[in-house]
Amino acid sequence: MPADSKKIDLDAAPEGVSSGAVSFAAPSVENDADTERSAPGPLEALLDRYMEASVFESGLSDKTLSAYAADVRRYLRHLEENGIEKPQDILREDILDHLIALRKDGLSARSAARHLSAIRRFHRHLREERILDRDPSEGFDSPHVLKTLPHVLSPGEVERLIAGPDSSTSEGIRDAALLELFYSCGLRISELAALPLQGISLEEGMVRVRGKGLKVRVVPLGRRAIERVAAWLHVRAGMKAIEGTVFITKRGRRISRTGVWMVVKRYARAANIRQNVTPHMLRHSFATHLLDNGADLRAVQEMLGHSDIATTQIYTHVSVERLARAHQDFHPRA
Repeated sequence: MPADSKKIDLDAAPEGVSSGAVSFAAPSVENDADTERSAPGPLEALLDRYMEASVFESGLSDKTLSAYAADVRRYLRHLEENGIEKPQDILREDILDHLIALRKDGLSARSAARHLSAIRRFHRHLREERILDRDPSEGFDSPHVLKTLPHVLSPGEVERLIAGPDSSTSEGIRDAALLELFYSCGLRISELAALPLQGISLEEGMVRVRGKGLKVRVVPLGRRAIERVAAWLHVRAGMKAIEGTVFITKRGRRISRTGVWMVVKRYARAANIRQNVTPHMLRHSFATHLLDNGADLRAVQEMLGHSDIATTQIYTHVSVERLARAHQDFHPRA
């Protein structure tokens, strides 16, 4: 790198940033977890490459570049905490989850919008460098994203979605079990894809899920989910499984997050659901439908695996909004 080139501190805080002489190669040690990291992970290495390119190509100031670097690093840490290590595994829902978490942590709308801008630039770079063939941040509109409550499916739409798979084929039996379990337990997409065989007990009607921070929670299984998962496990027992997860591909390997995404999309299209259905909408629908039918907020918090009840309370806002719409539409004096 030339002597007069800019050097950006990737760990600098967005506010009050100065253009100090800090190299790209090694981030500063911030906590005990970082001291154990001998080398940057694959996502962090991509950030280093992105920032090196940005110094020469973006035309942005040192302060803006440092702010963007800090924003993207925070985003990558969120991905790592959720078990996402490869850029190919990043989905649109992961970005939305991160933005919601930022707002919940008290970040202003303006700062959250800057985070989104940094994330979009990062993903655009990955696509331009042909590291990715798609951009999960494409189509995000800052004001819309930051103000939107979670989108949910109606109970009727859920029924149509889950009724889609063909139960006469092994793939259809698997997909029916996957969709039913997804909605019945409100799992995260990564939790569903990684669910081990020993994590499910049909006799007890329970699923043991290892979620964020490696915390284990127990979620009840509904009757329909038990029936469909039992049917799939019977089929699975006759397959040559290479990995010990509940849901596997025809080749016996664990289904990927992208594979789950494709299953949901396929049956949403077949059910002619007008919304842009995403895997996370099944989790949102699980929580909202429980609260709509009188479930206790704390119980829903436990089943979702939220450490802070404020995160769960966003679903009460969805329910109240729907009640207000119903009142306005149907009350004679509304």
